[in-house]
Amino acid sequence: MVTEQELEAIGRVLVDPQQPLQARFRALFTLRGLGGPSAIGWISRAFEDDSELLKHELAYCLGQMQDVRAIPVLLDVLRDTRQEPIVRHEAGEALGAIGNPEVLDILKEYSTDPVIEVAETCQLAVRRLEWLQQHRGEPAEGPYLSVDPAPPAEEQDVGRLREALLDEARPLFDRYRAMFALRNVGGEEAALALAEGLRCGSALFRHEVGYVLGQLQHEAAVPQLTATLARSTESPMVRHECAEALGAIAHPTCLAALRAHVEDPERVVRESCEVALDMYEHELAEAFQYADGLERLRPC
Repeated sequence: MVTEQELEAIGRVLVDPQQPLQARFRALFTLRGLGGPSAIGWISRAFEDDSELLKHELAYCLGQMQDVRAIPVLLDVLRDTRQEPIVRHEAGEALGAIGNPEVLDILKEYSTDPVIEVAETCQLAVRRLEWLQQHRGEPAEGPYLSVDPAPPAEEQDVGRLREALLDEARPLFDRYRAMFALRNVGGEEAALALAEGLRCGSALFRHEVGYVLGQLQHEAAVPQLTATLARSTESPMVRHECAEALGAIAHPTCLAALRAHVEDPERVVRESCEVALDMYEHELAEAFQYADGLERLRPC
């Protein structure tokens, strides 16, 4: 049982810019797991921060919670052109993840946003909501406990899925479906096919490939993730996701790549490396859970 005092203590860590970013991330994911209106309230307050990485993760967590009470703040973030593209994109994706059809018209409106990452995200969110209406609910739960921006394709053949993933003539929604199907199939062949996606498509697409490789946690993808992180001409939103994927994979070869970019000129990249190094240590320690905000309040 979590008390209001404990929840408030976790929330105060999240909104305190003097706290280390790693501690704020752990607080955020603790609040995501606790859920409820108070958790949503604390997460919403943190959108006033100046870290685009943190705000991106705030929106992600609100979407994963699938609580309609988060819709108003996510709409505000999507509409706020002062927010960075990576933050507005994640707000649009989160609205699709919540799955409430009442936001369809707004998502359609922002499907033509001048910021391409926001426009493409809202197009995908519209397709996801339409798919949910056609199929009367969420797709069957897969091996990963995440709400994805597109349901996995039914296809299981890695070769055919790879072809669909890399075919830039296909609709983006179909390529996303192939992406998540490859993740669910798993294994080295699927990881290598996904890693090829880091070299094609839009920045939004490559960003999502990096995220999926972090979920898959297969070391076969490390060379391509490392190369993409090191490519200074690559979009920061892609490089950030590659850094977090390397932290999740936590293979010894990931460590040097992350340390090499903790002082990167792009703030979202260097902060991602800081968080990824924390994730790396967590994976190696085989700790019970990353979202350990309650454990830190309740020392043994």
